[in-house]
Amino acid sequence: MWESLPADLSPPAFERRLGFLLSEVVTGDRALDLGCGAGDFTAALARAGAEAVGVDVAEAALERARSRHPEVEFRLVPFDGPLLFEDGSFDLVWSSEVIEHVADTARWLSEVRRVLVPGGRLLLTTPSHGRVRVAVGGVERFSEPLGDHLHLYTKRSLRVLLGEFGFGSVTVRAVDGPPLLKTMLVARAVR
Repeated sequence: MWESLPADLSPPAFERRLGFLLSEVVTGDRALDLGCGAGDFTAALARAGAEAVGVDVAEAALERARSRHPEVEFRLVPFDGPLLFEDGSFDLVWSSEVIEHVADTARWLSEVRRVLVPGGRLLLTTPSHGRVRVAVGGVERFSEPLGDHLHLYTKRSLRVLLGEFGFGSVTVRAVDGPPLLKTMLVARAVR
């Protein structure tokens, strides 16, 4: 997919997502950008004073990230495999517009929790699929049979999922768009 994307592509709702991320970064945080894509959020983490590393399953995405942000560390991780970091390696894990693409969500969240320090924070964003939005647009609009979105989340389903995997202080907000038709979920949870 990354080979076919234009070089000057900017991530959707970038400023909204960046504001959410930067509101949570503390100087000196060891931060993981999980599913970093072109690396723009990883670079923002580094500029905010975090020790940031970006990881992705797509080498083409990492090539783009390395060329755009040569001062930042980027690594390839196996698709649906373990994260190649020690337990408790990070204070913050950022994963934006990724969880909906993950086939084995249980393994993925277990790995996220494993690499976070106790008290570490998970921040994520994902499309919002509230009942009204799905009723108006139809499920096919959001989850085509051959599309890459494997899961649809609501505020409730995401909050419950994070709680089931041992995360506490879970907050999930729907943002961007009119009431009952919000387009994005932003979530914060603590290990």
